[in-house]
Amino acid sequence: MSKLKEENQILVMLAFFSISVGLWGNFRQLWLQDNNFSVTQISNIISIGTFISVIAIALIGRYVTLHKLKSTLTFVLLIKFINILVLYFLNKTNQIELVRLTIVIDIVMEYIIITSIYPLITMIIKDNTTYSKRKLTEYLFRDIGILFGGIFIGKSIAGILVNYNMCLIVSNMFLVISLITIINIKINNIEEKQNKNNSMIRYILKSKILMLYLLDMFIGTMAMSTALGLKMLTLTNYFSFSDSVATNYLLIIGLLADVIGIVALKYLTSKNDYLTITIKFGIRFIGYVIAFISNNLIITLIAITWSLLISTAYENICDGVYINRVEKDYQLSFANIRYIIRFLGEAIGVFFCGMMYDIGLKYMFGLSAIFMIFQIGLAYYLIYLRRMEKSNL
Repeated sequence: MSKLKEENQILVMLAFFSISVGLWGNFRQLWLQDNNFSVTQISNIISIGTFISVIAIALIGRYVTLHKLKSTLTFVLLIKFINILVLYFLNKTNQIELVRLTIVIDIVMEYIIITSIYPLITMIIKDNTTYSKRKLTEYLFRDIGILFGGIFIGKSIAGILVNYNMCLIVSNMFLVISLITIINIKINNIEEKQNKNNSMIRYILKSKILMLYLLDMFIGTMAMSTALGLKMLTLTNYFSFSDSVATNYLLIIGLLADVIGIVALKYLTSKNDYLTITIKFGIRFIGYVIAFISNNLIITLIAITWSLLISTAYENICDGVYINRVEKDYQLSFANIRYIIRFLGEAIGVFFCGMMYDIGLKYMFGLSAIFMIFQIGLAYYLIYLRRMEKSNL
């Protein structure tokens, strides 16, 4: 019972944090544009922040032990809270370099927190369903944050206009609740067996499946970020959506994606894995190719919609099954390496997205489709290796 309580407390903390991320993260690109940053500048800031996150996560994996993980997470939440306050007062000040710095810090702190949640949970309980619950909690409450933004953005409440900067400060209120929640969480019975990164690398190199999974995740993240790394800017500038319409679109799609994810988790996890990969990534690939060839806004919007709708589904098959094959003693180190590779893919993808954005919308999806050819091929091969491994037991 105590394990269940501890796990749920961490999920509650994640829920409030995700609301904060949804409310502010959804408007971060538009906030920067409103502060006279170009699309290229915005993509570069996001890429740099993501890349620095890689370094920060690597340092945490090297020096932070399991016993210090909760206190480190608490400290990072506090830094993010203070940084958002600074960012709030920098709005419309033309302090370009300070804005760049605070945005980068914001991204780095956000990614450190996201990275640290699941390793903390695995010290209590570890299985495929728990991994999916953690992902669904993040997605669902992020969408609730987006909902708040979509409802109130542009409206006047008690004589106060709800703009991007107001959403920023409200998101900080949810961050405070998340901070208070984690301070009150007590995690017991953590066995301290910290592995060095070089030991973790040797552990990964012994497993062909883990190596190929990490490569597949890198390419897949790069492909997704190349197409959708600048979602709000794409919707508002290319599709001429207002910020409210773009937010409501992402909200509705996000909520439907959560439902699809829950249904897939509950009823479809035993289906054929090859079919699962085809549904999640194969249809996305076809949509991107058609969007590139046709250069039609409606077809492109359909491709975007499908990509977002299916993003939450099959997390236990696409990721959890590989993560949970890692021994408990290596979980924290593996999570750090996994996120390092994922964020590297995201940083490169957002950079490519910014480059393709200026050339033309269709090129974002054309380049993403090229990356997906390799991603899907690796995903199929991984399923083959897993089945061969099972048949040899």
